[in-house]
Amino acid sequence: MPSRRKPSRLSGYDYTLPRAYFVTICSHNRRYIFGSVSEGVFIPNQIGQIVQTEWQRSEIIRLELIIDSWVLMPNHLHGIVWILADHNHVGATGRSPLRKDNNISGPPKKSLGSFIAGFKAASTSAIHQKVGPISHPIWQRNYYDHIIRNERDLEHHRRYILENPLSWELDQYFNTE
Repeated sequence: MPSRRKPSRLSGYDYTLPRAYFVTICSHNRRYIFGSVSEGVFIPNQIGQIVQTEWQRSEIIRLELIIDSWVLMPNHLHGIVWILADHNHVGATGRSPLRKDNNISGPPKKSLGSFIAGFKAASTSAIHQKVGPISHPIWQRNYYDHIIRNERDLEHHRRYILENPLSWELDQYFNTE
């Protein structure tokens, strides 16, 4: 019997709720494709620069969110994303897939999942346009999220993001390829 993927979202939780979320998005097979770390500083390559630009553009495109602390690493991105309370404006929808005939497909509009899907699609498209076709997927399927619960939790995750390049060799995503 094939193994089933463990659900990564909190069951029954509404990811459109206004609050902060810590996310980790990994490259496909955790390949080192975004750059390197040298002396505790991340140095992006061309693909990494594109990913950084698309991440920063996210809050301009998607008015329902604010990008807080974040860091790109050789094979993953950590970030804190705020979903805003008042996001009933006319404008970007976070690029969630269209829903057909009441068949729900994809994450709800203006949700964390919709944002991540849109970011992955936009960054992949920009990479293919600027670098050219790449023979392997850019992003790993899915992502990790943590719902920020209070100010202490928020500060803990901000510090983790800030210090991530400094402790790269100890990181769970580090490997010796």
